[in-house]
Parts: sequence; structure tokens; C-alpha cells
Amino acid sequence: MPLRVLVVDDTAIYRKVVSDILRTIDGVEVVGTAVNGQFALEKIAAVKPDLVTLDLEMPQLNGVEVLKRLRAERNPAGVLMLSAFTSEGAAATTEALRLGAFDFVLKPVSENLQSSADLLRQKLTERIAAFALSRNLTLNPTPRPVAESRPERPAVPASRIVAARTDEAPEIIVLGISTGGPEALNKVIPQLPANLAAPLLIVQHMPPMFTKSLADDLNKRSQLHVSEAVDGQLVRPGECVIAPGGKQMKIERSELGPVVQITDDPPENSCRPAVDYLFRSAAHHYGSRTVGIVMTGMGSDGTLGCRLLKRKGALVLAQDKETCVVFGMPSTVIAEGLADRIVPLPEMAGAIVSAVAGTGAVPCR
Repeated sequence: MPLRVLVVDDTAIYRKVVSDILRTIDGVEVVGTAVNGQFALEKIAAVKPDLVTLDLEMPQLNGVEVLKRLRAERNPAGVLMLSAFTSEGAAATTEALRLGAFDFVLKPVSENLQSSADLLRQKLTERIAAFALSRNLTLNPTPRPVAESRPERPAVPASRIVAARTDEAPEIIVLGISTGGPEALNKVIPQLPANLAAPLLIVQHMPPMFTKSLADDLNKRSQLHVSEAVDGQLVRPGECVIAPGGKQMKIERSELGPVVQITDDPPENSCRPAVDYLFRSAAHHYGSRTVGIVMTGMGSDGTLGCRLLKRKGALVLAQDKETCVVFGMPSTVIAEGLADRIVPLPEMAGAIVSAVAGTGAVPCR
């Protein structure tokens, strides 16, 4: 069965470009287009697509309102947002991701139409492949992300796990996440207590402005103080910082506590910020006093960092397959035997608190 996609955009050129790109992907069928949110709801009810590419800014009903109605109706269609690279677009996209949109693609802003179309084709193809994988569909010859193409190995049974703990209490928590991240973080971070015993540093694969919007949104909902990281800032227990999009973030020790450094170092795993970059610094400066966490996302970013953390005696948690939007990043960590504990999303906040407190009973499976 082909992946059935409905294209929704109020701009004729984008409806055509997106539709034409989708038609070049083997295994994808474009089942229609819609010019605004109201028509989109009618078309979705009529053609029942598997996936909707949904513009954010539209007359009558914008993309977020369409998504809210779909979720209220428990419509199973996936949603891929098309967002403008603006602060308003970032805020609306963050809300859409929190509401359960699968992912988003930025509308290219290049004056060169061909380069814009090529960039859009690359991003759409990657997201379509990831979405198909999340629905257990195979699209050939669309390339699959490296992480998802590897065969799974069964996780170590919980009863046989020996956590790499020492008598020293953890001093830092580092977390890497990608596709499905904003929705997952909104289910974890607000559940963490204000007196969390260690600072929490997060790499979420997102572009500039979008990480700031995500941090602000989480801060409104959380007991922790959540912010986009600033170069040189101290982070203390009860605080959470998110790496700024387009930059790398690492952690350093200081006499006053952990200090964040923001750099323009090159991308790793085609990512900036990169999970491996942050995890590597935590392994170097905090070693066994680190809790590393890898959650939902495409690719394998975070695996190399987890190898270093494990060598230093740190504790590594990975999100389980059943609750991941895309079981990519955690799958490679688990397959290599690096995960001490495999945790369902609803239990992740409790697992973090228990891990930092040094208690042995962390929910896992």
C-alpha cells in the first residue's frame, strides 16, 4: 500500500512544488491538495490520508487550528508542518509539535529557486522516510536513516542489568533527542521537581529561533527553570538549558559549578547542535557523575557519546521503542549494549529523579 499524502498550503507555488517532490518518492501517492485549513479538514475526512503536509499560516483556519481539530477527533493522520523561518513561525511550530505533529520542514528562503527546491526535496524526503518507518511502511528506493536500518538486538533483561554507579552522586544530566522531541519533552520536563538534584542539559535537533521558542514554552509549564543556553552561564540544580539551534553546546567544570560553552564548531552527524558533542564534554569533565539520556529521534547521534560515558562509568537511560516517535537514536544505543535502563516515556521523569538520587529502583523494561 502506498503512503497517501494530502498537501495543504494557501500558496499555489508551494502546493505544486511539494506535490511534485512527493510524486518523485517511490511508494508515495499524493491524494489531493487543499488551499486552506477549512478545505483541508473536508479533504481529510473524504480521502483519509496517512500524512498531511500542513502550512502554518493560512486564511480561515491556520495549521495549528487544523491540528487541534484533528487531535480532538482522534484522527490518525500524521502531520508534517511547513514552517516559515521567523520567530512567529517558530512559536507556532513549537505549539504544533507539542500537540503531536510528527515533525516540521522549513520553507527555504534562498533567492535561487532551484537550490530552494533541492533543499526542500532533501528535507521532505528525509521526513517522509522517517514517518513511513514510524508506521512500519517501506518506501524504496528512498534511503532510510542509518540508525533505523540496523537490525535490532534484544535489550539486556532488567534483572541482569548492573548499573555503572559509584558512591558519588550524579552532578550533571545530559539528554539528546530529535524527531518527536518537543512532544516528548513536554511530557517529561514538566514532571520534574524544582529541586532536581542536578542540572539538566538538552540537545534537541532544531534550527535557530526554534530552540528558544521550545525553551520558553517548556519554562511556562515546568517547575524547573528552562532556558535556551547562553555562552558562559552557570547551570545549577533545578535548572534546565537547551542548546541553541545552529550552535554546539558543551559543559565545563568551574569552581562555582557547571558552565555552558556555546561554540561554532562544525556539525557532527550532520547536526549542530549535536548530542555526541555535548555527551563527550560531560564524559570528559564529569565521568561517572553523569546521567546520559537518549530519546526519540532519527539517526544515531548520541551513540558515540554514550560509549564514552559508559567507559567513564556513567549511567545511560534510553527511551523504549513503543513510546518513541522514531526509534532511531535510542535503538543504536540499546543495540550496542550501552543502555543501563530502557524506559517508557511516561516513566522517564521518575527514572531521571531516581537516577540522580542514586536509588536503584528505576522503572525499566
